[in-house]
Amino acid sequence: MAGSFITDAVVVVLVLGLMIFVHELGHFLAAKAFGVRVLVFSLGFGKRLLHWTKGDTDYRISALPFGGYVKMAGDDPSAERQGDPGEYLSKPRWQRFVIVVMGPAMNILLAVLLLAGLYRFHYQKPAYEEQSARLGDVQADSPGSQIGLEPGDLVIRLNGLQHPDWEDFQEKILTTVGEAMPLEVDRDGKILNLALTPRAQGPDRVGDAGLYPYAPGVIDKVEPGLPASQAGLLPGDEIAGMEGHRVLYWPRIAYLLQSGKGKTVQLSILRGGREFQTTLTPVLTDVMGEKRWRIGVSFHNDMIVRKLSFGGALQASCQDNWRNCRETFDVLGKILTHRLSPRSLAGPIGIAQLSGEAYRAGLPELIMLVSFISLQLGIFNLLPIPVLDGGQILMLLVESLIRHDLSVRVKERFMQAGFLFLLLLVVFLMCNDIMRTIRPY
Repeated sequence: MAGSFITDAVVVVLVLGLMIFVHELGHFLAAKAFGVRVLVFSLGFGKRLLHWTKGDTDYRISALPFGGYVKMAGDDPSAERQGDPGEYLSKPRWQRFVIVVMGPAMNILLAVLLLAGLYRFHYQKPAYEEQSARLGDVQADSPGSQIGLEPGDLVIRLNGLQHPDWEDFQEKILTTVGEAMPLEVDRDGKILNLALTPRAQGPDRVGDAGLYPYAPGVIDKVEPGLPASQAGLLPGDEIAGMEGHRVLYWPRIAYLLQSGKGKTVQLSILRGGREFQTTLTPVLTDVMGEKRWRIGVSFHNDMIVRKLSFGGALQASCQDNWRNCRETFDVLGKILTHRLSPRSLAGPIGIAQLSGEAYRAGLPELIMLVSFISLQLGIFNLLPIPVLDGGQILMLLVESLIRHDLSVRVKERFMQAGFLFLLLLVVFLMCNDIMRTIRPY
């Protein structure tokens, strides 16, 4: 437990350190390009731990790792101006706009480049995500079962999504809670028009409809000495039915075996285009310290694993980041209009846990998480909240419209309000993380 906590803490510090460095580097490079004197480039806040000076700039690493800043000459509107052309406030507003926006832009660029680099050598995802949104299973007493959806139904339209693949279909459900969405499905050539209302589920209170993808039970391996082997089942056979019911989602087989508690089951097997029946009696075995009823098969889980060309990797990265960007604003909009729970937001503790889990899962998962967090950081910093880059952009736009600078008093009040908002947000997110840990549902 302690080791896991330390790992999570170290990983999140490294992850956030990289993203903060890239963010502040954007401000730094833009400021240098426009001739602004940069006095301090700091990773972290608080007490200076390490530092070195080059030219006008004091490069430092400070005690508190969750943040960073670039201090430019003449960036404090309340301080006395020296008239130095190297001061930030001496520069035209469009140059100041570029300096401010380059921080979030660098985070978004990092997100794109990280995924593109990963996809260039390792592009992996479940095959069903790119397939049409055909249902493989419908959970009992779920929003899907309540409107009569059945395994095998093909989704033609969901709330504006035409012919969605499973990935788009699932993301739409995850970001919708308590809101009826028009749904059109094709059932054996018959078109049905329904309305699907996902419900909040899990510790994050995200949308769930009890629907699972089409993933047939094609046998990958058969264990010697267990019932499936004794019955003559072979790799490549498909378990198409169980107890007279179609099986289009292979995890359903394991569920039915456990719920049957050793009861003899009749299976429908597809082999070489023809179907036959066989009867098996599950046996109770030990699986990683847990007793489970099994027949001795594992299933083929189709994965797309390939290397992409540089252009293909960049295109796939842009598509995935654009999808994540759209979903982020969709989630924020629904939280603000009380259509989605704020429990779906993660704070520092949640990010640390996710970072540790991704690190333990492997480098590709860690890169994908870092890319996602970097994108979120870029988007968050563009929000028109005082103290953030988006708040400064808003002030610059207002000053451009009124053709003069806002008063120092107005800017101070604006920044104070932003600081208070961020403080309350951090407290809320940390409480949110703690509550999700001690009371996950």
